[in-house]
Parts: sequence; structure tokens; C-alpha cells
Amino acid sequence: MVEDRHTWHAVNVPSEELYPGDIKSVLLSADQIQAKVAELGALLGADYRDTIAESSQDLLLITVLKGAVFFVTDLARAIPLPTQLEFMAVSSYGSSTSSSGVVRILKDLDRDINDRDVLIVEDIVDSGLTLSWLLRNLATRHPRSLKVCTLMRKPDAVRDDVDISYVGFDIPNEFVVGYGLDYAERYRDLPYIGTLDPKVYEEF
Repeated sequence: MVEDRHTWHAVNVPSEELYPGDIKSVLLSADQIQAKVAELGALLGADYRDTIAESSQDLLLITVLKGAVFFVTDLARAIPLPTQLEFMAVSSYGSSTSSSGVVRILKDLDRDINDRDVLIVEDIVDSGLTLSWLLRNLATRHPRSLKVCTLMRKPDAVRDDVDISYVGFDIPNEFVVGYGLDYAERYRDLPYIGTLDPKVYEEF
């Protein structure tokens, strides 16, 4: 498992800011993210090389829209093996900054995953409730293998024990935006992971 555990120090917000005054601090810089994506891609390539050769089928990356789209796109290009992409859209009931784990499918997969090597690609795992539901749902479709890769995990927020094979970073239990993650559909386009100034929540 690739896992980064280090002391977190917020860095200065980049001067050329898309959202002036909205970002409180940067937890993961664009360079840190891309270095980790490359590391994960190399590890996945090594771990799946023989498996994919045996099955003669491409590795299938499944992502839940919309947060992990940036990550899965970069990761697919970093894995030195043929990959295919599939997307699901789900609605998880809860507040704007947390999940209850009560899930319904808004968009299902477009193909059968029976006997396929499947890697669920997540942007962030906080409570683990939605991911736990997704693993149970996909397991009923009889994939050849089913694993999880997440860019970030919040160990202090996990409420459901899920098996995550690949973790990029363990981060503090704070609400974060950027690199695909949003608040009120904003901030996905930031190249880094950051926290919001409290005033932002008051405006929505």
C-alpha cells in the first residue's frame, strides 16, 4: 500500500488565485499530487501486470462522478497498462460537507463487469459509508477482482471499516476542495487540495 503519513503544514495559497480570498490553506500542492499519482500508477502497473496478462482484458477503472474525475484521468495515464474507464453517479443523503451512507444510483455502469479486474478509483474516503455500499453493490456483479485506490483518506472520520488497497495520502478530518472536489459545485478546477475560509460557508 502506498500511504503518506506526515505532519501537515499549510502552505501559502498561490498568488494567481482563481477564487480570491476563498482558500484558507493548501494541504496538498499540485506537485505533491502529481508525484503521488505517478507513484500509484507505477505500483498499480506492477501489481496488475501478471493479472491482466492472464485475463487478456484491460484493467477496468470505476469512478463515482464527479469528484474523482481529475484523479482517475491522471491515474489512467500513469498506469503502464491498458485501462478502460466506467462511471457511476450516486446520490448520498447527508449534509453538504458529509455523507450519511444512504445511497441511490443516479447513473449505473454501461457494461457488465462479470469476470473483470475492477479498481474503484476514489478522490477521498471520509466516513467510508458510500464506499462500503459501492463495494457490496459491485461484488454482486461478480468481478474477477475488486480493489480500491483513493487519493486521500481521513482516518479520523472513518465510520465503516473498508479494505482500501491503495492510499495516496492520509489527511486531517477537514473539509477539502480542489482537484475535482467541490463545495456548491465550485473549486473543482483548482490544481491543489485546500481548505476553505469559513466565510465561504456563510455565503451559501
